[in-house]
Amino acid sequence: MKISYFCTTWGQKTDSWDAFMMKVRNAGYDGIETSFPPSGEESEFLECLNKYGLYFIGQHWETSSADFELHRAEYINRLRSLTSLAPISINSHTGKDYFSFEQNKALLDVAAEIAAETGIPIFHETHRGRFAFAAHITRSYLEQTSVELTLDVSHWCAVAESLLQDQAGALGAALDRTRHIHARVGFEQGPQVLDLTSPQYNSALQFHLECWDRVVLQLKDHGRPMLPVTAEFGPPPYMQLYSAPEAADRQWQMNVDMMNLLKRRYSAII
Repeated sequence: MKISYFCTTWGQKTDSWDAFMMKVRNAGYDGIETSFPPSGEESEFLECLNKYGLYFIGQHWETSSADFELHRAEYINRLRSLTSLAPISINSHTGKDYFSFEQNKALLDVAAEIAAETGIPIFHETHRGRFAFAAHITRSYLEQTSVELTLDVSHWCAVAESLLQDQAGALGAALDRTRHIHARVGFEQGPQVLDLTSPQYNSALQFHLECWDRVVLQLKDHGRPMLPVTAEFGPPPYMQLYSAPEAADRQWQMNVDMMNLLKRRYSAII
């Protein structure tokens, strides 16, 4: 199994697509994860992907309407727009934490239909504010649907104010359905630690690594050809105690450090 490492544009793309993708390639990433390019930039975006030999994961996060029917229509439109760019997969912020189970399931069903129609997998991120905002809530969807996940377990740590020590069953069910990892380390009081190397965050780092280890080993054993991993430490307000431009430099370095940590960790088993 190949692990491919992706760079998020969130907080990190401040220049042209060409300049950004050259920086991404030079840093050692295999691809980028981003939403649909701004109007008029689609051709440049696709040309630069080809120029630098980068994979592309589409990201959907924009749908926010509280009116379910409007939300559903916008959700469909955005997913279909992303599929038109032929990403290797789509990572979706799906639904709302206040939608009913039936409403969120309807959105998952629509995504499954689009994935089947286009052949582009759609994975759903474990994210605050969305259907999968907490481990115990997500378990119900895992039990009643075939949903596959983008695991960002840092969100669940913040929601539960714990490292999920008392939710092994729900966490295990999620790890079994994980097909894409967002590699950010959260802790009991937030979705992003200040410093990966700080001793105070060692238990949080080890918890996240153990989750990712299990996913890697399971997918390898199942013969999956590739696991995408996106290093996803974010800008302010996720990035605390720093202001621009220092925050941008700090975010970039934390993500490169995370990628390189995982490359070293998994080089012996992949």
